[in-house]
Amino acid sequence: MPFARGFAKLGVVMPIGPLKRLFGRSTSPPRRVPEGRRVYAVGDIHGRLDLFDKLLARIAADRKRWPGEAEVVLLGDYVDRGPDSAAMLARLADGLPDWADWTLLRGNHEQAMLDSFDGDRRALRAWLDYGGRDTLRSYGAPVRVALGDDMEAIVAELHARVPPAQIDLLRRLELTRRIGDYLFVHAGIRPGVSLDAQAPRDLMWIRSEFLDCKDDHGCVVVHGHSITREVTERANRIGIDTGAYASGRLTALVLDGETRRYMATDD
Repeated sequence: MPFARGFAKLGVVMPIGPLKRLFGRSTSPPRRVPEGRRVYAVGDIHGRLDLFDKLLARIAADRKRWPGEAEVVLLGDYVDRGPDSAAMLARLADGLPDWADWTLLRGNHEQAMLDSFDGDRRALRAWLDYGGRDTLRSYGAPVRVALGDDMEAIVAELHARVPPAQIDLLRRLELTRRIGDYLFVHAGIRPGVSLDAQAPRDLMWIRSEFLDCKDDHGCVVVHGHSITREVTERANRIGIDTGAYASGRLTALVLDGETRRYMATDD
């Protein structure tokens, strides 16, 4: 367990930069978000509206104790695998609480759902294999269609059952959000490529080339997409996808100034 997270577990919050200097692990300047702004980044939800509501209540309570501005960044993958994808998208489309600014990022699962809705048969077959059938069932699609192989019928169900406001939401999702020394993105970035030249597919799908890279990206990349049992904290990235749909653990990273800490639904 990284030292900073261990201290946070004990209820002690320390600035990351000074902590690393204390143990002689880094000479890089401390990473920070702008003063007076607290940022909450939430990992992959995957149809677990129950966990989202639970974590959001904890965030709301924490935000009440913060006198400055607040922003919540959702890292994408709101749909598939869990039971309540339709309700999750409805929650996002109907509007979120006004006690924070909100940034909603696009994950590969939202992209696959959009591509399927738009008639891309190759994307549709892949989407069905990694959670799309669960999403269809959450919208009330008949079992014979949701679990079948009639592609025309499946696309027809998507068009009939997914409200236009939710499709519009999916099309408006952002790919990145930069706040201070942190870059928020669903999957990661392509090492060696400038941030303004990143390919959308890499931002939503990349794995090993990014996860294994130890280079300084010029910022700390906060991401989901790649499931780990615990938060993964490296010098150049922080992974907070703790597999909520299966583990019951939805995780948030909390940033203010140079401080990092975490909260999760199973704390």
